[in-house]
Amino acid sequence: MDWRTHAKIITVLVLAGAAGGYWYLQSDDKSQQDIATLQGKIPDFKEMRPEYVVPTVNIAKLIGWQGEAKPVAAKGLAVNAFADKLDHPRWLYELPNGDVLVAETTQPDAKDVGLMGRIASNLMKKANGSDKSANRITLLRDKDKDGKAEERYVLLSAENGLYSPFGMALLDGKLYVANTNALIAFPYKTGDTKIAGKGEKIVDLPANAPNNHWVRNVIVTPDGKALLVTVGSNSNIAEGGMEAEKDRAGILEVDPLKKRYTIFANGLRNPVGLAIDPKSGYIWTTVNERDMLGSDGPPDYLTWVDRGTFFGWPWFYWGGQIDHRVEPTNHSRRQYSRRPDYALGPHTASLGLAFSAKAKLGSAYANGAFIGQHGSWNRNPLSGYKVAFVPFNDRGFAEGKMVDVLTGFLNDKQEAQGRPAGVLVDAQGALLVADDAGNRIWRVSAAAAKTP
Repeated sequence: MDWRTHAKIITVLVLAGAAGGYWYLQSDDKSQQDIATLQGKIPDFKEMRPEYVVPTVNIAKLIGWQGEAKPVAAKGLAVNAFADKLDHPRWLYELPNGDVLVAETTQPDAKDVGLMGRIASNLMKKANGSDKSANRITLLRDKDKDGKAEERYVLLSAENGLYSPFGMALLDGKLYVANTNALIAFPYKTGDTKIAGKGEKIVDLPANAPNNHWVRNVIVTPDGKALLVTVGSNSNIAEGGMEAEKDRAGILEVDPLKKRYTIFANGLRNPVGLAIDPKSGYIWTTVNERDMLGSDGPPDYLTWVDRGTFFGWPWFYWGGQIDHRVEPTNHSRRQYSRRPDYALGPHTASLGLAFSAKAKLGSAYANGAFIGQHGSWNRNPLSGYKVAFVPFNDRGFAEGKMVDVLTGFLNDKQEAQGRPAGVLVDAQGALLVADDAGNRIWRVSAAAAKTP
């Protein structure tokens, strides 16, 4: 066989390999279940379909809001822009006087993360429409109470030490900000529109490379003596080893005076939303579950959290379902794996969480929680891209069917006009929604009654 024949064979093999690779990458796993079967208190799990090498990638093309386009509010509700021309507004916090803080932020630049880490980072930037974190917390003030913020001020910026900031909480005259790598604090008096100086570091937070699941949320504990901080896992299923997951995949309890933390709850792959139900006093969180088990993979969930609870990650999901991709080194803990309370659907990226006790949106939304679903990047068809409401029963637990509150973030072509993230019930009882891809904050209110 001469060199020309060898060259032809090699060429054919290379082309065949390239064609096969292209086919594999384009052959996304497709959903085989109605998403409603994977929502609620008892999701209907079918056989998982592991994607061992390449995950399903199905990212909605981001086009932004064109002209007068806006989301679609549920019947009996209206929506308007509370604020626009923001830079990736991700999270919201209300101050005692009704001023609203918004964290304009995204993930830090990927460093020392390898090829796959850079690919993942670029995919997220494509989905979110943000290349670089603004590292800014902006104060918005609706002075005349007309549902639009007439005044805005840069309260904090990178000069104050912000580094991919996310959660915010006020306690004992200090504003705590959860950077991706540290919890910091600033003296603050309600009404101030500018804070000078660097933040005081309270504790370092896990941010080891590649620092996947970079967001850090923070709330004050029910007794007002400590802070709870969410820290997502550093991987999908601890494929980099558990040492890289030290103090991650859980909720930390921070003593702000002693400047130290302990683990409050763990086995939570990526907890983001964190809120206290004002009626029961229970602590609740939204959690983003694992990937690469197919488009009907384990659903994201809403659950109440108590001290010392273990939710199974990475070995188990949904209260003891075994993930056979993970080395069975911890299966003795299966019986102690806490089952979540309420499934929110697979790959929805459920982030925002706000209880409806203060809402003035009608009786249908009187008792429950609003959920900001940022939207999938790895499901076919797409899921999330909306704000939903989960009803609660009189005993203080999630029960019943999810209800859509704000939709239309995807257009008829399944292009993303925006992506909802943080949610907040404001002082007037309306629902604020941070749209980080649309660079707006939407306000949902009760529709005005029509005069005859």
